[in-house]
Amino acid sequence: MSDSTAPSRSRTVLLRGGEVHSPADPFATAMVIEGDRIAWIGTEGAADSFADGVDEVVHLDGALVTPAFTDAHVHTTATGLALTGLDLSGAPTLGEALARIRAYAAARPHDEVLLGTGWDAAAWPEQRPPRRAELDEATGGRPLYLTRIDVHSALASTAMLDLTPGVTARDGYGEGPLTGDAHHAVREAAHATLSPRRRAEAQRVARAHAASLGIGALHECAGPEISSEDDLRQLLDLAAAEPGPRVHGYWAEPVSSAKDADRIRELGALGAAGDLFADGSLGSHTAHLCSPYADAPHSTGTAHLDADDITAHVVACTEAGLQAGFHAIGDAAVRAVTDGMRRAAEKVGTDRVRAARHRVEHAEMLTEETIAAFAELALTASVQPRFDETWGGEHGMYARRLGTERARTLNPYAALLRAGVPLALGSDSPVTPLGPWETVRAAAFHHTPEHRISVRGAFTAHTRGGWRAIGQDDAGVLAPGAPADYAVWRTGALIVQTPDTRVANWSTDPRSGTPGLPDLTPGADLPVCLRTVVGGETVYTRPDE
Repeated sequence: MSDSTAPSRSRTVLLRGGEVHSPADPFATAMVIEGDRIAWIGTEGAADSFADGVDEVVHLDGALVTPAFTDAHVHTTATGLALTGLDLSGAPTLGEALARIRAYAAARPHDEVLLGTGWDAAAWPEQRPPRRAELDEATGGRPLYLTRIDVHSALASTAMLDLTPGVTARDGYGEGPLTGDAHHAVREAAHATLSPRRRAEAQRVARAHAASLGIGALHECAGPEISSEDDLRQLLDLAAAEPGPRVHGYWAEPVSSAKDADRIRELGALGAAGDLFADGSLGSHTAHLCSPYADAPHSTGTAHLDADDITAHVVACTEAGLQAGFHAIGDAAVRAVTDGMRRAAEKVGTDRVRAARHRVEHAEMLTEETIAAFAELALTASVQPRFDETWGGEHGMYARRLGTERARTLNPYAALLRAGVPLALGSDSPVTPLGPWETVRAAAFHHTPEHRISVRGAFTAHTRGGWRAIGQDDAGVLAPGAPADYAVWRTGALIVQTPDTRVANWSTDPRSGTPGLPDLTPGADLPVCLRTVVGGETVYTRPDE
C-alpha cells in the first residue's frame, strides 16, 4: 500500500536525437527533465539507459534544444494591445498611416478610446506626423491616443484631449506630438478606459506570442508614467495562475525610504527600476545630450533626474536590499546615472552597490568613462540591439539626430563586454517587436562593425544574461540542476559566428568543443520554434508538429 502522505513522484521526460546546446557537454544530443529541473545531459549511448525509466520520450529528429530566451525589457499589456489593435509600425507613408487609422476605427465601433502605437514620421516621405484635424477626420471625431514608436511622445485627437482635463496647461502640450507632462496625462486618461478584461486579453496575447518565439521569461518594465499599479498586479497574478512565460516585474518610481521600498515589494516588483526616466528618447528629441542635436541645435533634450536624485534613489534601494535602475539613453543622462551611482557607493559602500546588481535600461550613448563606471559598479546594461537595426546606419534616424560621427558611437556592445559589463538583451516591445533570434542577429551584425559581438555572446546575454540581471545565476543555461526552461527549434546547420572570421573558422572545427548555434547571417532563414517549456511545463507547441 502506498503512503498517501508521501510526495508524488516528479514526472520525467527524455529528449533525444537532437542537438542540446549546453556548456556541460558541447556534444550532447539528449537531456532528461525531472519535474521542473534538468536532471541529466549527455549523448545517445548514455540516453539508452534512461529510456525505460522515464514517463515520456521526445524524439527530437535532429532539432536544436536551447535555453528559453529572456526578454529583459517588455511592456506586456502595450505589446498585446499592439498585437490585437492599431499598429502603425511599418506604415510606409503618412497616407497609409491615416488609412490604417480609418480602418481600425471602423472595425472597433464600441471602443470608448481608440489605442494605437508605432508611428514614425522620420520614416515617411512627408517627414511629419498626422495633424490633429487629420486624426479627427480619420477617427470620425472619436478619442484616439497614438504613441510614437519610441513611446516617448504621442498624438491625440481632439476628443481625446477633451477627456484629459487641464492638458493644454501642461508642459509638453502643443499642436504637434505631446511630450512630458501633457503626454503622461493623456496616456493616463486613455489607459483608464481599459477594462480589466481588455487588459487581461492583451496580456494573454502578448505572453502567448512570446512563448511561440521561444521566450520563457519577460521583464515587465512598469511604472506610474507607463502603465498603472493595477496593470502590473493583474499581469503578475495572471502569470502566476496561467501557463506561459514567467514575468518578473519592475516598478519605476523613486524610493526615498524603507517604507517606499516596502510598497514596491507589495506590488510584487523585484525592484524600483526599469523605465525610471533619467531622460527621454532620441527619436522624440528628449534624450538628454551633452551637446545639442544635429537637427535641433537649440536643444539638448530633457533631464528628468539629476545626479542628486539618482544618488538618493540608489542609496535608499541599496539600504533596503532592493534593486534600483534607470532609463538612460543620452550621454548626459548616462553620465548623471553613473555619477549618482558613484556617489551612492561612497555613502553605502561599493561592495553593497555591486551586490545589488542595479541596472540601466538602453544605455545607448556611452563613453569610455561611463563604460568604466558600469564595470566598476557591476551595473547591468539592459540593451535593445534592434534599436540599431531600426535606427542605425549612416542614413538612419540616429545619424539625422546626432550627425554621422556621433551616431557611430551608439550601442557599443563589444566595448561593454570587453570591460566586463553584464549585458541583458531585450526588445522594449512594442517599440521593437519580440523576436529573440532577430535580436541576437542585430547584436552580431551591428551597423558599426567595431560594436559587433559574437552570436554566442549575444545569445548568452539573451538567455543567461536576463536571469543574472534579476540575481539568479543558475538559470538560463542547460545544465543539471538548472530550471527546465527550454525551447526546441527547427534550424539548419549549426556554426559559430564571431566578428573575427579567424576565430570563427577555428571554432567551427569540432575539436574546439564550442557548441554551435544557427547561422544568423542577414538573409538566412531564422530558426522556427517547435516547442517552448517553462518549469518543465509545455507552454507552446507549434501546430501540426
